[in-house]
Amino acid sequence: MTTREEALKYGLAFPETYTDRPFRDQNWQLVRYHGNDKAFLWIYERNGLINLNVKVDPEKAFFWRKVYSSVIPGYHQNKEHWNTILLDGSIPERDVKLMIAESYDLISDSPSRRIFEAVKKIPYGHVATYSQVAALAGDRKMARAVGNALHRNPDPEHIPCYRVVNAKGELAGEFAFGGPGAQEKLLEAEGIAVVDGKVDLRRYQWKTDAE
Repeated sequence: MTTREEALKYGLAFPETYTDRPFRDQNWQLVRYHGNDKAFLWIYERNGLINLNVKVDPEKAFFWRKVYSSVIPGYHQNKEHWNTILLDGSIPERDVKLMIAESYDLISDSPSRRIFEAVKKIPYGHVATYSQVAALAGDRKMARAVGNALHRNPDPEHIPCYRVVNAKGELAGEFAFGGPGAQEKLLEAEGIAVVDGKVDLRRYQWKTDAE
């Protein structure tokens, strides 16, 4: 991704978004979320490159800046909460898209974000069910959405999706969490016994008001 058009197309692919040029300087183009009219993607040209300003969790702001020299503190915005991405071709497109997606989630308070925040709370050595995570994220009816979100986990190192099992304690399919047997190995490393692809919920389920 190196052009304004590519960035704009991707930004507008998210639900309930629209573009806006609120400034006299038409170089600045914003992509906003309809739900609250907040901008999650700022697109502009500077020093011969297309720049993107994206909102970022303060805990991850420095992570992205450390990984890529073309990610810098937000230009003309709060340096703790915003990063600027220089589209010079040095950042893999998947990571540019991931940073935009994270910005959208932060601005929109999307279901995916609430799901990931709920999963982060599952204690070491315990599991939670899909419906339990859905309830913690605010809507028990979106258990299927939990499954969809977990299979596109943007930060496996900090979002322990492998701690989520179905209502019977069964693990996910082999395609998830890094390949065949990966979920079982991760759980067993935390002292959780897996027998015939299942976890004993009576013993290992995280006890919350949601379940």
